[in-house]
Amino acid sequence: MSELNGKSVLITGGSRGLGKALALNLAAKGAKVAIVTRQKAELEKVVAEIKWNGGRAFGIVADVGDKESNYPIVGQAAALAGPVDVLINNASTLGPVPLRLLTDTDCEDFERALQVNTIGAFRLMKAVAGSMMLRQTGLIINISSDAAVEAYPSWGAYGASKAALDHLTRTAAAELNEAGIRVFSIDPGEMATRMHAEAMPDADPASLPSPETVAEKIVLMIESANRIENGSRLIAANWAEMTKPESAKEVA
Repeated sequence: MSELNGKSVLITGGSRGLGKALALNLAAKGAKVAIVTRQKAELEKVVAEIKWNGGRAFGIVADVGDKESNYPIVGQAAALAGPVDVLINNASTLGPVPLRLLTDTDCEDFERALQVNTIGAFRLMKAVAGSMMLRQTGLIINISSDAAVEAYPSWGAYGASKAALDHLTRTAAAELNEAGIRVFSIDPGEMATRMHAEAMPDADPASLPSPETVAEKIVLMIESANRIENGSRLIAANWAEMTKPESAKEVA
């Protein structure tokens, strides 16, 4: 039986792409999954699919970029699935596409990227931390990007928001370590998703891994969390299921 059986997992951006794949995989492991997204119709389809397969899932319609939403999100998740054991900050925005150079990026679009990709994640971390500290356990996963560490022209706003999220992860891990809370950022790499197609319409989706393949690796990381150095930045493409505790440090 998986260590995730019975755990309460809160996933943002869970109606499609990587978020949906994670929700399906985690529910199959026995987790109680609370899924957050703005798209009600897509959310209902994912929840129905999980329930059809015998899993437990709950939908929460909300915008993580709205500062008034985050404590209600966590409150609803706790009421539906129990106090959050695992938070996965997956929701992201690229901003307007085609992507623009920094000098052509509107300040409002840069601000929106930060609100969703960084500040929304920060607010949710704060909202779950109190309960996790009381229970002396918890796991927070922040989904990052290689754009956080590589300077790609036209990816400036998105990359800056993810770079900030990476450092937020390291700082939170240092501060919460003694409370038994583990915090990681994970770079999932390129995937055949709608977001990738919008950002890079000329890319061949057949050449990219599926969200389901990447989700399997991330779930392995979650199951191995206690064997990974707190605050690590993990790269999904480098990850393989480990057999020895000391071999689990697949950090960037």
